[in-house]
Amino acid sequence: MVIRRIPPLPAAKTMALVYAAIGVIVGACVTLIGFAGGGWGGERFGTGIGLAAIVILPVVYGLVGFLAILLVTSLYNWSAGLVGGIEIETQEGET
Repeated sequence: MVIRRIPPLPAAKTMALVYAAIGVIVGACVTLIGFAGGGWGGERFGTGIGLAAIVILPVVYGLVGFLAILLVTSLYNWSAGLVGGIEIETQEGET
């Protein structure tokens, strides 16, 4: 089996969701740090940064993931057209 083309838009949308989920996890960690008073410039500011992180980081991660995968799949499709793609071996399940 040879992967000759990866549709850029569906791949980018899928990975945007994956990166947004990672952003939620990172945002939650930053929020916990902010609530714990380990903030930047005092407790009040740290709490504000923490609350903003839970909203902003998933959006930023999702957007960056979307754009990065869109670029990578487009480059892959171009290069696969030149050299033929990636060949993979698969094994069917035993009965």
